[in-house]
Amino acid sequence: MDKTEKQKIANSEEKNIREIDRIIQMAWEDRTTFEAIEFQFGLTESEVIKLMRKEMKPTSFKLWRARVSGRSTKHGSKRSFDEGRFRCSRQKSISNNKISKR
Repeated sequence: MDKTEKQKIANSEEKNIREIDRIIQMAWEDRTTFEAIEFQFGLTESEVIKLMRKEMKPTSFKLWRARVSGRSTKHGSKRSFDEGRFRCSRQKSISNNKISKR
């Protein structure tokens, strides 16, 4: 195995770690649906659950499952709004906020 192959393997492992972290973050978010995770990463709801069980501590996994179980916003078909995503009316002004340094 030459040097470039080792670098490629190291980069792919880092990418996988980043992807796993992003999937876990999206799974914890209330308004990110399982369909969005599947679209972006190709993991179904059951695969996300398996990943969360594998990557998290047992107590954290139980807390997450309890949180997600009754959450209608995690499923696209159960959401109360059809188009787009929730956005605060002040979001643009907040993201372009420039606080002057004193």
